[in-house]
Amino acid sequence: MTTALITGANKGIGFEIARRLGERGITAIVGARDEERGRAAAERLGQPYVRLDVTDPGSAQDAAKWIEQEHGGLDILVNNAGVTVWQDDDRPSATSADVLRQVYEVNVFGVVTVTNAMLPLLRRSPAGRIVNMSSELGSIAMAIDPESPFWPFNLMAYNSSKAALNMVTVSYAKELWDTPIKVNAANPGYCATDLNGHTGHRTAEQGAQIAVRLATLDGEGPSGAYLQDEGTLPW
Repeated sequence: MTTALITGANKGIGFEIARRLGERGITAIVGARDEERGRAAAERLGQPYVRLDVTDPGSAQDAAKWIEQEHGGLDILVNNAGVTVWQDDDRPSATSADVLRQVYEVNVFGVVTVTNAMLPLLRRSPAGRIVNMSSELGSIAMAIDPESPFWPFNLMAYNSSKAALNMVTVSYAKELWDTPIKVNAANPGYCATDLNGHTGHRTAEQGAQIAVRLATLDGEGPSGAYLQDEGTLPW
């Protein structure tokens, strides 16, 4: 049985990723910090739940031990949990370092914390897959292009956290280059979720598609790539 862990899976895109992986016969473990919401989501999906606070190394290690004991290993890790901090004035010059710390704590450091905790299990898998949920707003090439539709969105904390996550993705991909583990960054697009007050034009189910595809890549699939439904994005 293939086993996956999806962080932040109690709602939104993470929930849809777990649902769609489950439809493929994969055990999709719902990772969530809030136990009540996490268990409720897992019950709806008919999947296991594990408490996981991505900002807490002890929580990540405990989750890894539980997964090993209960499921024997891990084949897929989807680092989906993410946050932003909304400000009345979102200019970079009005954004404090504290705001960056709050966003990076989940979007960057949390991914490293969980990935490092789960890697010993993933290394045992015959075809380990790591999917980091990024964003088109993390593309430096598109951010600096005045003709890009993303030019107006100069959200320093969130955008730079996703650009950093892209480099984190590449870094793990390089370390694991000669192993069966593939590591990729996925752009779900602008989906209607709690993160943006449900203003996105795509559904969470649509946003989950690319993550599911990367989580179930065959041996010929890419590693160290930055992808969306339509193909590769520029870094």
